[in-house]
Amino acid sequence: MSSIQFSIDARDPDTSARAGLLRTPHGDIETPVFMPVGTQGSVKSISQEDLHLLDAKIILGNTYHLYLRPGMEVMEAAGGLHKFMRWDRPLLTDSGGFQVFSLSALNKVTEDGVEFQSHLDGSRHMFTPESAMDIQKSIGADIVMAFDECTDYPATRDEASKSMEMTLRWAKRCKDRWEETGMPGTQALFGIVQGSVYEDLRKDCAERLAELDLPGYAVGGVSVGETKDEMRTATEWSTTMLPDEKPRYLMGVGTPEDILDGVERGIDMFDCVMPTRNARNGALFTTTGRLNIKNSSNRFDFGPIDPDCRGPISGDYSRAYLSHLFRANELSALRLNTLHNLFFMLHFTANLRAAIRAGRFTEFKTSFLERYRAGTE
Repeated sequence: MSSIQFSIDARDPDTSARAGLLRTPHGDIETPVFMPVGTQGSVKSISQEDLHLLDAKIILGNTYHLYLRPGMEVMEAAGGLHKFMRWDRPLLTDSGGFQVFSLSALNKVTEDGVEFQSHLDGSRHMFTPESAMDIQKSIGADIVMAFDECTDYPATRDEASKSMEMTLRWAKRCKDRWEETGMPGTQALFGIVQGSVYEDLRKDCAERLAELDLPGYAVGGVSVGETKDEMRTATEWSTTMLPDEKPRYLMGVGTPEDILDGVERGIDMFDCVMPTRNARNGALFTTTGRLNIKNSSNRFDFGPIDPDCRGPISGDYSRAYLSHLFRANELSALRLNTLHNLFFMLHFTANLRAAIRAGRFTEFKTSFLERYRAGTE
């Protein structure tokens, strides 16, 4: 029996959008959901208490970074990432595949796996489908990802096909190891659809992954340089072939516009470092568009960041004050900006779920984008 259960309680009559509930060993998650990224066991600039204040239901950890530092000996001695970082809600870990492939000049890909060089000290390491499962077992996340080859963009059809076939072979090895080590009772394994921007490859990969009957599935290899239209079509090709009753995760995608496009195509889960990274650079989300807190127009603006989205803590401070903190290089600016952007994303997806349940997803998408695009600085 899977360690997670997924149910769909509402569907949009005009699109593939759906709202549901994902039950995990560490708590329930309403979908569609945005998942903040905690790369090294921490969402940058804020604490786990802050995440509770925001009511984040699930966050991500990064297998590659946690493997290198603090290392699996520390992770196992601590009793897993939940205990190590004092987080009592669900966790998802990626497989490390995207990170080792992003270090393309420092890695060597074979059928067995990927040999790569640490960005920290230059030491050499090897990730295989089996070791990716072993590492994620030590981390102890509720949802773990299969080790895949993230296809380069652009890629020829032949290159994309070979990469996709490797991903499928590795997915089978991940499933075998996942079952051998007793992970299904506590950790749910998601397969990852690859195939670049080629319709037949995307559909073939999704269909063959579905035959593995995994607890959930992800769409990978997007937001890697392709156009928005290519990302949308690649997502749609993938979701049409994935099991309707299983959760679907669009990896590394997280602007409000992209979330709306993904939900419209049947996606349930999203993650992205963009809201927190933007916050640290002074770019804040509002319902009337992105706001650059560094702009001189904010120096004398004593109104809230967004009167329609006033989150805990950050909602109490004016644009002028946050502009001052950022210009003065105060560390509190990073925390307050991050709190605001994450609250915005969580508030946005909560309203999105409500719209689906009310049968007005298209109306919500249209009205949101009209306001959001009109005011972006």
